[in-house]
Amino acid sequence: MSHDSHDAHEGPIKTPKQLAWAVFFSFAIPIVLIILLANYVSGQAKPSAGSDGLSAEAVAARIKPVGDVVVKAAGDASALKSGEQVYQAQCAACHGTGAAGAPKLADAAAWGPRVKSGLDALLNSALKGKGAMGAQGGGDFSDVEIARAVVYMANQGGAKFDEPKVPAAPAQ
Repeated sequence: MSHDSHDAHEGPIKTPKQLAWAVFFSFAIPIVLIILLANYVSGQAKPSAGSDGLSAEAVAARIKPVGDVVVKAAGDASALKSGEQVYQAQCAACHGTGAAGAPKLADAAAWGPRVKSGLDALLNSALKGKGAMGAQGGGDFSDVEIARAVVYMANQGGAKFDEPKVPAAPAQ
């Protein structure tokens, strides 16, 4: 009985040779697994970080101009926006709601005193700015387009101004 009880408390390693193999495999198996995992991860084709930085598209995107220059023909009336188009694009933000004290479109009571001051005074205020309104209402339109917008708004408020004519192109 003493022999059986002694075998029950022993491990699977009985000889020094078995111990040597157990130690060897306890180091070898994790190392082999780490090598296989590293090869699996690094073996896939991946683009390097920043590798497309010198492509033609990437260079063109970096050196493109900040803005574009658009040249409008001074005598080309078709290239100019109408008063209503300029109003919708720029003026409606404040004159549509009356923001910052701007006279609302078609409000005859608000436009009456302004119309009495004349088209030149209204145009001067629109081009140079007045009160909370910046020059040209913060827009980027020609003076003729701004004048058309002023006439459009004033006429909606009861004025009878004629739409400004496009200045003649200088002789070439």
